[in-house]
Amino acid sequence: MSREEFIRVSLETNLVFQRLMKEHLFFIETSLRPVEDANIQEAKILKMSLEHLLSETVVYADGVISEDSIESHEFVTPFTLRAEEATMELAGADINTDITKAELQLRSNSNSDYEDWLEGVVRDLNNRTLNILKEVIEFKEKILSLVENCEIFISLYHELIKHITEEAMLYQKTLMSLQNRELPEMELCEKLNFWNHIMGEHAQFIDGVLDPTEEELKEATEAFVERFEELIEECKKVSEEEIVKRSKVATKDIRDFKMAATEGLLECKIKAIIPPLLADHVLREANLYLRILDILED
Repeated sequence: MSREEFIRVSLETNLVFQRLMKEHLFFIETSLRPVEDANIQEAKILKMSLEHLLSETVVYADGVISEDSIESHEFVTPFTLRAEEATMELAGADINTDITKAELQLRSNSNSDYEDWLEGVVRDLNNRTLNILKEVIEFKEKILSLVENCEIFISLYHELIKHITEEAMLYQKTLMSLQNRELPEMELCEKLNFWNHIMGEHAQFIDGVLDPTEEELKEATEAFVERFEELIEECKKVSEEEIVKRSKVATKDIRDFKMAATEGLLECKIKAIIPPLLADHVLREANLYLRILDILED
């Protein structure tokens, strides 16, 4: 990778995943029972460490990241700030909303100078993120083990904890590659199947937290699960062009569904046991995947 690509891709990657990681920790923090005070405090401390890193990333990203990444709404959406404020009030736990306000002001500048000093700063930022990320993965694996052995109660699915651990590992792999000025080597089906699996699991999780009376929404989520499972099964059976196109159509559809769900939760029009921030969280992941698909299509 060129210096410019290294700086830009590193900052864009960190903007997406530092936020996702700190939100994972917020969801763990607010889903544990009060008796698990030690694990709650550990989740909170790791969350705050990631918020400090994200605050720093936002400063260096302004004027450096691409217009496409900003317009994709993979960093923040028009709902993120409202979702944070509503979820804080409902959960009684802290979120640094100043970061979101700063991210909503991020701009791109085609005349940016990608100087030596910025490369050094970004390389250091990546290293410090990797150090925290190692602790985050170990913490998630610990929580997963405790759940598997019925040693704690947490109002998160076992599969969801596994899901967010896998996302952290992808982030770790990506940052390690970036430090060598490379992107992780993945075959097309490996990349598509990872994200199609993520999208399908999102649909499963949403189905599981919707009130039983939300029959129409539950039918929609079940249909999404089937669509993404079919895409995974057929990836190597059809042309690359076709599987990318079909993945994009399915992802646009689930993106629109997630957008409507986020808005519906914020307006208290949907009965579910899901905080608005979690809906916005999975919406941003769909936005990220759509930009990946756009790049693969070019």
